[in-house]
Order: sequence, then C-alpha cells, then structure tokens
Amino acid sequence: MGTYELPRNVKGEGRILFIFTSKSLIYTMVAAGVGLIFYFIFSALNLTMVGIVCVAIFALIGFGIGSLKVPELSKFEFSKKTGGENIDDVIKRAIKFKTSGKKIYVYKEGKNND
Repeated sequence: MGTYELPRNVKGEGRILFIFTSKSLIYTMVAAGVGLIFYFIFSALNLTMVGIVCVAIFALIGFGIGSLKVPELSKFEFSKKTGGENIDDVIKRAIKFKTSGKKIYVYKEGKNND
C-alpha cells in the first residue's frame, strides 16, 4: 500500500496560544510595555491595582489594533472606505498622511465612481 497525504486545515497553525498571531503578539507586548510605565507610576503612589489595570487595558488595546479589522458599516463614510482593512494599516496610513502633508488616494477595484 502507498502512503497518501491527507489535506488538513492549517489556518490556525501560525498562531501562538491559539489567539495571538505574531503581529498581534508584538502589538500586545509593545502596548503592555507602555502600560508598564503607568504601572510604575501608580505603584510609586501605592496604587498597584490601578497600575495592573492600566497594563491590562493597554495590552487589550494593542491586541485589538494588531488583530482586528475595521468593520464595514454603511452609515459612516469612514468605514465605507476602510471597511475590511486591518486597523494597524489604517493607523499607519493616517500617520503617514498627517506627517507628509500629502494626499493619499485609495482606489477600490470593481467600482466605477463617476
């Protein structure tokens, strides 16, 4: 008998601890590092629990930026243009737009805007 390769679902194999992709883990760690600054400030004031909550909130924000996408909502013009894109890509484009002072045009294929 011969051996046969069985197809399998490999979608989640690039994830660490089932929820983190490498990009979302990096964003989470950087944001938690920013939260650690607040932790040290609050722990110097004997408010360590507030500092721990700040680290958790910053880490959650970093995870959201690294892994979530902008939803497509028809009510808002912003989400019509950026719907379905990663949040970090939208933030990077906004920072680039603000710093360069130039216009950035985003074209969607398949639509004819007359």
